[in-house]
Amino acid sequence: MPLDPLVKAFLDRAAAIPRPKDWDVPPVITRQSFAAMLGLTAPRDVAVGKVDNFTIPGPGGDIRARSYAPVAASGPMPASGPMPGLIYFHGGGFVAGSLESHDGLCRLLASEGGLKVIAVDYRLAPEHVFPAALDDALASVQWIEANATALGLDAGRLAVGGDSAGAMLAAIVTQLLRDKGGVKLAFQLLMFPNTQIGGDTSSLNEFAVGYFLERRAIEYFHSLYLPADTDRNSPKVSPLRARDFTSLPPAYVMLAGYDPLHDEGLAYAEKLRGAGVKVTIADYADMVHCFIYLQTVLPQAHDAISRAARAVREALDAA
Repeated sequence: MPLDPLVKAFLDRAAAIPRPKDWDVPPVITRQSFAAMLGLTAPRDVAVGKVDNFTIPGPGGDIRARSYAPVAASGPMPASGPMPGLIYFHGGGFVAGSLESHDGLCRLLASEGGLKVIAVDYRLAPEHVFPAALDDALASVQWIEANATALGLDAGRLAVGGDSAGAMLAAIVTQLLRDKGGVKLAFQLLMFPNTQIGGDTSSLNEFAVGYFLERRAIEYFHSLYLPADTDRNSPKVSPLRARDFTSLPPAYVMLAGYDPLHDEGLAYAEKLRGAGVKVTIADYADMVHCFIYLQTVLPQAHDAISRAARAVREALDAA
């Protein structure tokens, strides 16, 4: 299927603006550029009932978090009882992204899904290398589950999710929690997940340059995230390399046909499905990596998030 014409026009306009590549500038500039892009293209003016900022005790200090309640559930404890919730990890290659960059997206997930969303601001590389981000993600989920009542959440109806690097964190956390026992997640939302580091796929080669996310940028971000001696085959680094995919929560996996990460995301979904896990694959054949960011550019971006949010809510209602 050809690349969507609106996406192509966006990419052509972006390519016509001279700017340095991520690997040619300090991470602080990458973060500023990422935030500026989302400031222009992310969802705007999405009404939610209530937003709360708080902190979660983490292994490296307090972790910033932000809770979004939908309009119909603006109180601290809705009359209908504790709500289902989605714990969300932002994308950005483990180097960029924040509560602020993904604020509009999290608002949209809460509004469209009719559920509480808790965004987690995990530590970023290169200041904090692996396993800092994973440690924060795991600690956050455990703390949120333990404090679910105070947060207005139903501990039995919790999902974890994210986009790109955040989706990788979500996938790893579900594996770790299954192995540790205790917290039992009901669902996972994996949007354009990076599932292996150092692997090679057809999509990684075919869409290496010119399709929003470039292979060299992926490899550069990974070099900042991982110490040189890290075992890239460890499931804590590359969840696709895990040996056991049984007993993991049902999943909604969103992919894009022109995404360098497409094939590894599809491979992860197929591993889950092969292990008996219920999986819904939403593969947008004419789109690019994380096209959901382009809410002011693409009508399909809103529809994709709406479908994903409703899928999370339906799964949690059935849990």
